[in-house]
Amino acid sequence: MPVLPLPDPNSRWISGHYCDEFAEAHIKELVVRETVGAAIPLAGVGCAIARKPLAQLAAMQDGKPFAGSSMTEDYEVGLRIGALGLKTMFVRIPAAAGKRSVVASRGHFPATIGAAVRQKARWLGGIALAGWDRLGWRGGIGERWMRMRDRRGPLAALLLVAAYAAALLWSQLWLAEALGAPIQARMDGPLLTLLTINGWLLAWRILMRATFTTSAYGWREGLLSIPRLIVGNVIAMLAAARAVSLHLGGGARQWDKTRHTFPAELPQ
Repeated sequence: MPVLPLPDPNSRWISGHYCDEFAEAHIKELVVRETVGAAIPLAGVGCAIARKPLAQLAAMQDGKPFAGSSMTEDYEVGLRIGALGLKTMFVRIPAAAGKRSVVASRGHFPATIGAAVRQKARWLGGIALAGWDRLGWRGGIGERWMRMRDRRGPLAALLLVAAYAAALLWSQLWLAEALGAPIQARMDGPLLTLLTINGWLLAWRILMRATFTTSAYGWREGLLSIPRLIVGNVIAMLAAARAVSLHLGGGARQWDKTRHTFPAELPQ
């Protein structure tokens, strides 16, 4: 079933960006994933597994259906079940007749930069880095395409660093020119065309994020999802650096526990 984080009134930006990401992933991306015939990764909670696939997984792994050495064993179980040729399904059940809300697993996600980076570094390390080694590249075109999307995190973070650095440098050039410095910050035709295309694609991307957040949480959160993209990007860059560092240093197999907060524990 979908995972929809609970909004944290004390962390509208850091915890709130999880609402945006899960709304888009669990309303759009997993639906597309199932449509193209790719296996559905489990999300740790809100999942049901039949006895047959559990028994088959256990038979393949010395009687242990779950991989204790994996940092993202829930994700891995879904893909391994799909690799066995068994059906995985993403289920969206209306919470009430005539309502847009769905039955979902809900909870509070990390509310600080440090906690969010540690959690996302574990996800990135388990899926994009260790998952490459553990699961390889199997299946049809749809499955391989989705695995590529799953593993793009470190590369995407590198591109984000380059993009923000380029934006900062260009802003300094334009500022210097505006202040009268003998500098001409100009772009040639092909580069300007490329940036224009990228600008329209970015606008479409932002619109999609805001649309899916609005559908799950209302228009106010939908509007907040636009500036929260920057928050998510910063956390993604920091998490990728941590994940790569742990993976190369051999520490990626050490479980980095995420502290969970329940609604009753939130300060009033």
